[in-house]
Amino acid sequence: MLQSIKHNWLSNIRGDVLSGLVVALALIPEAIAFSIIAGVDPKVGLYASFCIAVVIAFVGGRPGMISAATGAMALLMVTLVKNHGLEYLLAATLLCGVLQIIAGYLRLGSLMRFVSRSVVTGFVNALAILIFMAQLPELTNVTWHVYAMTAAGLAIIYLFPYVPKLGKVIPSPLVCILSMTAVAMYFGLDIRTVADMGELPDTLPVFLWPDVPLNLETLAIIFPYSAALAVVGLLESLMTATIVDDLTDTTSDKNRECKGQGVANIAAGMLGGMAGCAMIGQSVINVKSGGRTRLSTLVAGVVLLLLVVFLSDWVGQIPMAALVAVMIMVSIGTFSWDSVRNLRRYPLSTNIVMVATVVVVVFTHNLAYGVLVGVLLAALFFANKVGHYLSVSSELNEAADHRTYTVAGQMFFSSADKFINAFDFKEAIAKVTIDLRRAHFWDITAVAALDKVVIKLRREGTEVDVLGLNEASATIVDRFGVHDKPHGADELIGH
Repeated sequence: MLQSIKHNWLSNIRGDVLSGLVVALALIPEAIAFSIIAGVDPKVGLYASFCIAVVIAFVGGRPGMISAATGAMALLMVTLVKNHGLEYLLAATLLCGVLQIIAGYLRLGSLMRFVSRSVVTGFVNALAILIFMAQLPELTNVTWHVYAMTAAGLAIIYLFPYVPKLGKVIPSPLVCILSMTAVAMYFGLDIRTVADMGELPDTLPVFLWPDVPLNLETLAIIFPYSAALAVVGLLESLMTATIVDDLTDTTSDKNRECKGQGVANIAAGMLGGMAGCAMIGQSVINVKSGGRTRLSTLVAGVVLLLLVVFLSDWVGQIPMAALVAVMIMVSIGTFSWDSVRNLRRYPLSTNIVMVATVVVVVFTHNLAYGVLVGVLLAALFFANKVGHYLSVSSELNEAADHRTYTVAGQMFFSSADKFINAFDFKEAIAKVTIDLRRAHFWDITAVAALDKVVIKLRREGTEVDVLGLNEASATIVDRFGVHDKPHGADELIGH
C-alpha cells in the first residue's frame, strides 16, 4: 500500500507540482472557451475542469494524464443547452458518467486493441492541427505586439531549457507565461488577456442536483446526448491514454480509466459542471513539463480552482499571446513528423488510413468520426490483405476420376469468392475430395461458400468428401452448414 502511494504520488514531487501549475494556467482560457462553445456560463467549464481533474487523479487508470472540459464534448452539448437549458445538461452529464462506468465494467476499454497504429498516428496529427487552428483567432486582426509576444514566448519555451541549471529545473512554458505577463503589465500593453475571455467565478462550487423532472420524458431527451458524450469522451480519453503510454514508456489500465471518467463526470454534474474527458494538449504539456504521477493531475485541478477563485485579478492579466505560444509548442510537439517522413516507406494502405483519419477529424472537428473512419478502413484493408493469403490447389489421380482440392489459409467473407472460383464445376469426374486440414473457417459466409461448392458438385453427379476440418471450423460448419443435411440444396436456395 505504502509502496503504491509512493510510486503513484510521491516519486516525482517537484516535476509534478511545477507541471501541474503550468497545466492549471493553460486550462483557464480553454475551459472558458469551451463553455462559450457549449452556450453556458464560463464558470460551468471552470468548475468542471477543476472537479474532473481532481477526481480523475484518484480514480483514473492513467497517471499523469489531464482530464477536464473539452471542445469535443462541448460541441455535442450545443443543441441540448439551446433547446432545454443548463439543468438538462447537468442531468445529461450525470447519465453520461453512469454509462461510462457501465462501459468500464463491461471492459470496453479493451477494445482499444482494435485501433491500429496508423489510426492513432492520424488521431494525433489531426489533434495537433486542430490545436494550432484554435490559436489562429488570437493571431488574426491583432497588433504587432501580439506577434512579438507570441514569438518571444516561443523563443523562451525552446531556448530556456538550455540555460545552465535552471533550464532543467523550471518548466519553460511556466517561465513563458510568467515573464510575458510581467512584460505586458509593466509596459501596459493593450492586448487581449484571460480576463477578456469571460468573467471568472468568485465562489467555490456547491453541491446541487439538476432541477429536472425524474421521468421517462426527461430520459428520452438526455439519453441521446449522454450516449454521444460517453462514447466521444471514452474514445478521446483512451486514445490520449495510449499516447501518454508511448510518451512515458509505461502502461495504463484502460478499463479503470473508463470507470474513472464516469465517476469524474458524475461529480462534475453534481457540482454544476459540464461533462469532460482527457485532453491530449494539456496531457502533452504535463508530460513535457515533467509531470508523471497522479500528483500532477491533482495539483492542476486544485491550483486551477485557487487561481480562478482567489487570484482571479492576477490570472486575468495573463496575455493570451503567452498561452498561444504554449499551445503552438504543444501542437508542434504533438504532431508525428516521422509519419510524414515515412510516407514513402510505409505501405499505401497504412498511409491512406492515417491521412483519412486526419482529414475527417479536421473537417468535422469530431474525433469520433475520424477514429471510426480510420478503424473501418484499417479493418477493410486487413480483411482484403488476409483474404489474398487463401490458396486452393488441385491434383488429379492417374485414373482421371478423382480430383483432390487442397485449401490453405483463412476462410471468411473476404476470401469466400476466391474459394468458390477455384473449383471447376463443369469437369466430368466421379469423385472430389476437399482437403481442409490447412484452412480455418471464421464466419457463416465461409460456411455458405463450402455449402455452395459441395451442393453444386453433387448436382453434377460428383461424389464429394470434405475432410480435415479443425475443431473450431468443424463446430461452425456443423452448426450453420447445410450440405450434409437433408434437403440441404433446398435450404441453400432458400437463403
